[in-house]
Amino acid sequence: MSFLAFIRDNLRWLAGGFLLTYFSSFGQTFFISLSAGDIRAEYGLSHGQFGTLYMVATLASAASLPFVGRIVDWKTPRQVTFIIVPILAVACISMAFANHVALLLLAIYLLRLFGQGMMSQNAFTAVGRWFVGQRGKATSLTAIGVNAGEATFPILFVLIAGALGWRNAWLVAAVMLVLVAMPAISALVAADRKPQASDTTGPSRAARDWTRGEVMRDPLFYLAMSGVLAPGFIGTTIFFHQIYLVELRGWSLELFAASFTVMAATVVTFSIIAGFLVDRFSAKAVLPTFLIPLGLACIVLALVEAQWASFAFMILLGVSYGFTNTVFGALWPEIYGVKHLGAIRAMTVAFGVLATAIGPGLTGYLIDIGVSYPAQILTMGIYCLAICLVLVGVSQRLIAREAAEAGPLPMAGAWGTRKP
Repeated sequence: MSFLAFIRDNLRWLAGGFLLTYFSSFGQTFFISLSAGDIRAEYGLSHGQFGTLYMVATLASAASLPFVGRIVDWKTPRQVTFIIVPILAVACISMAFANHVALLLLAIYLLRLFGQGMMSQNAFTAVGRWFVGQRGKATSLTAIGVNAGEATFPILFVLIAGALGWRNAWLVAAVMLVLVAMPAISALVAADRKPQASDTTGPSRAARDWTRGEVMRDPLFYLAMSGVLAPGFIGTTIFFHQIYLVELRGWSLELFAASFTVMAATVVTFSIIAGFLVDRFSAKAVLPTFLIPLGLACIVLALVEAQWASFAFMILLGVSYGFTNTVFGALWPEIYGVKHLGAIRAMTVAFGVLATAIGPGLTGYLIDIGVSYPAQILTMGIYCLAICLVLVGVSQRLIAREAAEAGPLPMAGAWGTRKP
């Protein structure tokens, strides 16, 4: 099936997944941080105090997600949408009317849990169940909803906040969720996707359905997670300390900001490329490759002081992010089945949120005690390349385990050509 034909035949489900991740933007760090200056000014918070409050709210959302996230195993994507979108709208309203730090903490907690957490959880779990043979492409098209949000929502928020004030901008976000997101998404995901002939093609097969308890006893899960957590930890850490890095290198802040556009375009491009590779070879086979660009990105950023290093870093980071979004959207249903996918994904997302919460604080502490920031970045790069070797073994063992459970795959090898 051609890519355009695939989109045409599955447009409603792909659009539903895309809009779920697109509107998850209201709970993403990039969107909340647009109000950071106003929040610190109105609540009298220092950078460190607001950072601590944000970390506490994020950690609380990570702790809640393994429990709340299981709802996608019990209810349809449409039913889940009718639950999480209104709560996310309430969180936006809470941001607009909060007049105490405790209420601000609660609002950010709800934004993180139901925005970044549950909107994405609903999207990727549904897509993971709806698609098998074309799961890579479907996941890649769902994942770029966040990138679309990064490209559109900041400028909209700045314009609305400039005209109406930052609190009213959050009210507008709530209205968009209720009047646009909820009816559109619920209509698109109202019907489950029926199996198609293309679902039986490709190297992936339907895995047996593991429970979350079985997954947590699987050593391969933790070895895979050692790689899964790296992009979030590293990307969040470097972006959190970006001003310090720019000052340390003597770079132009404007040029560094411009490099984010390059990264966004790269993420979208390589998300789609990764989707084709996953459908061609399986997520298990692609697994060992996604950290190589990130490792090289860190090494360049650590060792090169010229301004062009920021663009090289962003391009390589974009390649890795593109692969990460797609590979791990497809990997979990591919190796652990779909019956308990919501509970399993909730656990993996919680680990990911935990990593993004720890990274900035840990590296900030190391900077405070005199550990070179470039040396820290170099260590991250070396870690990525080392973990790639571990993931080669993980990939081989996952492929062997699938062969033992379901018979040999219809292909010559992990990267070989399929047999007729």
